[in-house]
Amino acid sequence: MELKELKPRKALNKAFLKVKPNRTEIEGFKTNLIQLLDRTNDTESEEFHKNLVIDFLKKTYYDPNHFINTKGRNDLVIHNGNNASSSVGVIIEAKKPTNKTEMITTKKLNAKAFQELVLYYLRERITHKNLEVKHLVATNINEWFIFDATLFDRLFAQNKNLVKQFNDFEGGRLADTKTDFFYKQIAEPFIADIKTEIEFTYFDLQEYQKPLRNSDKADDNKLIALFKLLSAEHLLKLPFTNDSNSLDKRFYSELLHIIGLTETKEGGKKLIERNKEGERNSGSILEDAIIQLDSLDKINRLDRPSQFGSTQQERLFNVGLELSITWINRILFLKLLEAQLITYHKGDKSYSFLSLDKIKNYDDLNSLFFQVLARKYDDRNQDVKKTFEKVPYLNSSLFEPTEIEQVTLFISNLKDDKTIPVISSTVLKNDQGKKRTGNLTTLEYLFDFLNAYDFTSEGSEEIQEDNKSLINASVLGLIFEKINGYKEGSFFTPGFITMYMCRETIRKSVVQKFNETKNWNCSTVEELYDKIEDRKEANDIVNSIKICDPAVGSGHFLVSALNEMIAVKNDLKILQDRTGKRLKEYQVEVVNDELIVTDEEGELFDYNPTNKESQRIQETLFHEKQTIIENCLFGVDINPNSVKICRLRLWIELLKNAYYKNATELETLPNIDINIKCGNSLVSRFAIDADLKQALKKSKWSIDSYRIAVDTYRNAESKEQKREMEKLIADIKSDFRSEISLNDPIVKKYRKLSGELFQMTQQTQLFEMSKKEKDDWNKKVSELTQETKKLETEIEEIKANKIFENSFEWRFEFPEVLNDEGDFIGFNVVIGNPPYMRVQEIQATQPNQKIYYETQYQNAKAAYDLANLFFELAINISNPKAHNSFIFPHKFFNSASSEVFRNYLIEGKFIDKVAHFGANMVFEDADTYTCIAWFSRHQNKGFDFQQFPFKSDFQNLMTKNENYSLMSYEMINKASQLYGSNQWIMFNSELGFNIFEKIYKQSKLFADAFEGIFQGLATSKDDLYILEKTNDDVFKLKVPISAKEYELEKELFKPFLMGKDVQRYSYLTTNRFVFFPYKLVNGNAEIVSIDEIREKYPKTYQYVIDHENIFRARESGKAGKMQHWHAYIYPKNLNKFEQPKLTSMEICANHPNVTLNLENLYHTTKAYSWVKKETTKESYEYLLSIANSKVLWWFLKTTGDTLQGDARTFKTNYLNPFPLPLIVEQAKENSISEKVKIVMEQKKLNAKANTTEVENEINELVYQLYHLTEEEIKIIENI
Repeated sequence: MELKELKPRKALNKAFLKVKPNRTEIEGFKTNLIQLLDRTNDTESEEFHKNLVIDFLKKTYYDPNHFINTKGRNDLVIHNGNNASSSVGVIIEAKKPTNKTEMITTKKLNAKAFQELVLYYLRERITHKNLEVKHLVATNINEWFIFDATLFDRLFAQNKNLVKQFNDFEGGRLADTKTDFFYKQIAEPFIADIKTEIEFTYFDLQEYQKPLRNSDKADDNKLIALFKLLSAEHLLKLPFTNDSNSLDKRFYSELLHIIGLTETKEGGKKLIERNKEGERNSGSILEDAIIQLDSLDKINRLDRPSQFGSTQQERLFNVGLELSITWINRILFLKLLEAQLITYHKGDKSYSFLSLDKIKNYDDLNSLFFQVLARKYDDRNQDVKKTFEKVPYLNSSLFEPTEIEQVTLFISNLKDDKTIPVISSTVLKNDQGKKRTGNLTTLEYLFDFLNAYDFTSEGSEEIQEDNKSLINASVLGLIFEKINGYKEGSFFTPGFITMYMCRETIRKSVVQKFNETKNWNCSTVEELYDKIEDRKEANDIVNSIKICDPAVGSGHFLVSALNEMIAVKNDLKILQDRTGKRLKEYQVEVVNDELIVTDEEGELFDYNPTNKESQRIQETLFHEKQTIIENCLFGVDINPNSVKICRLRLWIELLKNAYYKNATELETLPNIDINIKCGNSLVSRFAIDADLKQALKKSKWSIDSYRIAVDTYRNAESKEQKREMEKLIADIKSDFRSEISLNDPIVKKYRKLSGELFQMTQQTQLFEMSKKEKDDWNKKVSELTQETKKLETEIEEIKANKIFENSFEWRFEFPEVLNDEGDFIGFNVVIGNPPYMRVQEIQATQPNQKIYYETQYQNAKAAYDLANLFFELAINISNPKAHNSFIFPHKFFNSASSEVFRNYLIEGKFIDKVAHFGANMVFEDADTYTCIAWFSRHQNKGFDFQQFPFKSDFQNLMTKNENYSLMSYEMINKASQLYGSNQWIMFNSELGFNIFEKIYKQSKLFADAFEGIFQGLATSKDDLYILEKTNDDVFKLKVPISAKEYELEKELFKPFLMGKDVQRYSYLTTNRFVFFPYKLVNGNAEIVSIDEIREKYPKTYQYVIDHENIFRARESGKAGKMQHWHAYIYPKNLNKFEQPKLTSMEICANHPNVTLNLENLYHTTKAYSWVKKETTKESYEYLLSIANSKVLWWFLKTTGDTLQGDARTFKTNYLNPFPLPLIVEQAKENSISEKVKIVMEQKKLNAKANTTEVENEINELVYQLYHLTEEEIKIIENI
């Protein structure tokens, strides 16, 4: 074997390297580590030293969030959660320092410590099916060896022979059961035969004694990598502070408080709302803005107030929020700028400017926005020149008044003296180090709050001496998205998703673009690298790729795309400065959705304005980003706040690499706002193929002049030039709009008829008309007049139509995707996370647009979702060779409501690849189950597919191309036919499809064997109807809702099961009884009236009358209006319980929970019962064996809807398509039935009896019924 040793720093995620640990954490680490080293004792036992390791890890990192202890026969484990029932994340083998024999070394891994790790890992991975082990560690206190669990999975868990030997050993089927036998006879020879590389991280604590024990704080930087290596972020692979998936909740909630917002939960969504009346602080930014808007009557002065809501309050809130977001965006951007300037100048605090010293009120803040940042130093007013002399000119549209500010308020309109209370969870501290309380003016609160955090997201590895939490651009993006999605509960797409989607999609597009331009036939970026000779030409080719997010949100996808484009250039070795010199000594890559630049030594790049090489790198990165943003990235969103936030995110990306042009001037930011536009992506007045040729012929503008105007706008040298370009672009688009409109069929018809009318009414007649001719003439003129008026009205209606109020004209809004003739050529990549909105929500929120969708989109039929329309839009606006990618709900593949969409997908054969997350939750605040789909117009015979097991390391698995297998459309069609619906049944391998096909051979459907599956009783008030027996001698029951006890007549009470009473093969028994006011007559249930109860069942009558008010109040009083107010409101299946049946839990998490119900037990709606048909000859015991089988469970996991925790439901429509063996030999049926009886008998004697062995035998017999091979059984058992 080949050993590859990594030093601590090399082993860490490069994005994690950038995170600064704070001084308190480092001091705690040093204290605990010194204690660990000083307490070691050569004479003490291994157990003693193991406890030292536990103590060190707990105190330094893991207490109270992660449980650490020994587990069974494992030496030591760290759990993923805070208790022993959570899964194991790290396995540690601890030896005493003097145990040289069993400890591994950097030259020899094949020692007992490593063999033990192999055994412990296989127990977790194979026996416990734990997919969440992240690392394995071997240590003797001084020396530490850390292995990634993916290595162990590949080397050991994926080796069939080793796993078989392990299973035989654990099952006691080998010569010895002692662990030493496993180590010596199985593990040792296996490890000795490994030929591949084994990578591990190694360090010796003795080498850190000097920095650990001396008092020089500068030396502590040498401990940073070591500190991070043993942290939960590394060992358990948890998100870290500057990870775009990691929300700093304290920062977020306090920022919301200052703005005047609060977060609430509604259903599965977290929504941002205005504080409730009575809880609002008039000094908060939002409330202050609303008060000013209202008192100055600004809403009624807007051109179209209706676009901000239907009521005055709604409009005030929406305008107030848009203004608040605009102001907060600027302030947060400036906070990042301030941090950047201080970093560039080695911590010089004179570069700070966001404080009450310089900005005493809202007027000063307004001056900073518009008189400082938007003006060159020499053009600034004298009163701001001195105060803000070190604040650079930025030239960005961000610091120009927005349209809405111009017509409503500027931040200077807010009241300076208003205060707000400090939030109880505040980060602010008083002089004694305790939490601040009381009230502060809003501006003072905002500045103090921002100063309590560290915004230096770019920089070298060092310790955060002030113990401030880090807030970087990625985290801000997440916060922006949450605030912005206040209405619909927007879901921020995690960084690992955007990063991977962009990587996969953009790299394919780059390869395709080179092949198209150079007539090559490459299939990977590596192959391109081998062929590229001209770096400038290669850069031009990459820069010609057009990427669009049609529902751009906070711009996360575009930021990830920007990073990926630069990383691709790095991998192609074409990244070069403006003189054409390569950045060959540097590695630029995307790690954790962050662009990381390192030198040849692996050190992070840190900009130093006084260093020539550092200046070259920073300039290159800035201009590369600028080029890509300007040429390649485009976005549209219906929400103006989203558009602002997206632009801000892209400006922040440029800000990260802002550089000094001279001693005082920063490079200015371009006007990239023109690439991110506001509008409804799904609504356009003009078709994408509408003819522009006529418009271009008549217009004085060409497509090229349009492009030049846009480019000039981006890099306008003055406000005047920018305004000039804005007007020119508007004129060009107006020209196009007018000319295309002339080609509209309605307009053409109107012009034709108007011409005829003009001819008839304006021409002089040579001869006088006869009466008949006059009548005909009058009739014709009247008809033409009416027709033209009608068409005129239609045209005006179209122009004024609310449907087109926010329409977005893909046809000509982006000249970059038009060719010189004006044809729409489309984007190379369409990517994003489209909004998920069911048709009912569309009807409620966009009724006008819904009409449009249903006439314009193939997929806007039946119960569609807005995401389906975005998919269709992506196909329409991408070019024929494009590569696209969306993340959206995977229910589209199997829900009945998505049948139209699936037909569309099959017809177009659009899907290229699917990464299916199954029951894994990708979005933290959403209960939506999703997948990533890559799609194009390429028409493939199928697509690559992988579904990730629940709780698996899907972030890692999805990047492994070898894990995907081809899912052909032929397989989909065949599986759908067998299943009996058009849902897509997808498999992780062709073998899975073969099993599915095989079990349907020689079969009959579940629906053929059973009458039907019925649900239990719906009482509408279980704690009133379902009573508990309290006495064994007499029939005495307790009413839960009132705690009253009654001795009752048995006739109106039925033994009753709750859902949890129904367990796998369990013997059913209960002490509950349901009040059943019915009698069964000739198989039908008839109500027993109150009068009859009073006469025949006086004790029961007393119970009913005592609770009459509760009976009547059911379902908001609906029961009280019924003649028989004591009856069930929804009386279903009343006559079906008193017969033999199988009964199952409604929802099962890990396996089927079905049992025999022969005692006429009734049950709740949380259980289902199955009664076989008279024609079904097989015994209930035999049918139960199949109902509880792994084959049925595999079938439901493959075909059924995903529920929380990867559970499945046992409802009729999911079970009816299941195939049962058509013919079974009687002897085989008897054998199975007898084994089922044995299990049932054991469960009757002891509900907790371990019947695993017999159940496994039953399962084996069921496999035989379906003629499954060993390989097929493995697929079924690993579901």
